[in-house]
Amino acid sequence: EHFSSLPAVPTSNRELCSELSRCLHKYLHLHRGLNHQKADWVSIHEQICQLLIPIRTSLPFLLSEKERKHDMEQLVKRQKYIIDLACSTAQGFVLDGKHEEAIPAALHALRFSTEVYGSNSVQLVPAYLLLAEASTGAGRLLQASKYLSQAQWIVLRTPDCSVAVQHKLHRSLGLFCAAEENFEQALYHLANDIYLASSVFGLKSIETSGGYFHMANIFFRQNKMDIANSLYAEVDNWAVLNILSCMHTYIQQDYFVLDAAEAQQAEAIRVLNAVLDIREQAPKQQPRETARVLHALAMLYYLGMDLSKVSLGNSVSALTPSRAASGLCSPLPSPRQPRSSA
Repeated sequence: EHFSSLPAVPTSNRELCSELSRCLHKYLHLHRGLNHQKADWVSIHEQICQLLIPIRTSLPFLLSEKERKHDMEQLVKRQKYIIDLACSTAQGFVLDGKHEEAIPAALHALRFSTEVYGSNSVQLVPAYLLLAEASTGAGRLLQASKYLSQAQWIVLRTPDCSVAVQHKLHRSLGLFCAAEENFEQALYHLANDIYLASSVFGLKSIETSGGYFHMANIFFRQNKMDIANSLYAEVDNWAVLNILSCMHTYIQQDYFVLDAAEAQQAEAIRVLNAVLDIREQAPKQQPRETARVLHALAMLYYLGMDLSKVSLGNSVSALTPSRAASGLCSPLPSPRQPRSSA
């Protein structure tokens, strides 16, 4: 009942494959010119071209059972590597707002996921959600709804589906409903997203804070600024607490490895920059809250060794001259030199 806005799921694997083939054909031959096709596909083919050669090469017929088993294991390893590479590439394009460029990589991820795991596996859900998010960002809501329907169908058919996958599905459904301006349904899905993410990753995790951020955006679009600001503050608090914790770990150790994956770092920077834009453009300025965002961004850039952007911290000094007294902003430690081989 909560997914009534989505179209019916294909009733057979043949229909699904046909649907995906039509989607790919339309994408390549109707929506884009030849130059754009080349630009889109090179974005992922440059990285996987050499990997495709052994995958598409038939195995020799005269092989022992042991050799054939070994070759099949190597084939699956290559296919899984391509899946991971295609997903990370598509995710990177989505985070950069390059939704058209994300679609070819996501289609490759779906194609090889289907070959490795089968058309009904929950392992296909991440690729479907990437395709849905990219299609939504590109303005193709009808196609996005089909991908979401397929992902939902797989999740519903998988009794032991992980909570992490369910939270991602609700996040994607929430963003899709928001794009359709169905805000009530969007808030429902994002509330489920936050609940599920917090149960797995914790209330102050990056996964949970993303739900707060998207929910705040909806209230912002509804001009409910009090609610939006309180939710943006939750995102700010998460950023400061987690990054200060990372900085403490960095100071205590010779070598620091950021716990968050690269995609999570990019997501955190994207969210904080969006919050910063909203803070700076708000009719009623809140310098202290803006300072918190700037300081969190400066530390995040510092941890990622993007030192050219750490100068954001200078803006914090201008906004909060009494930051030492408030304890809000901690000084950045000097980068450690690599340990001598001697």
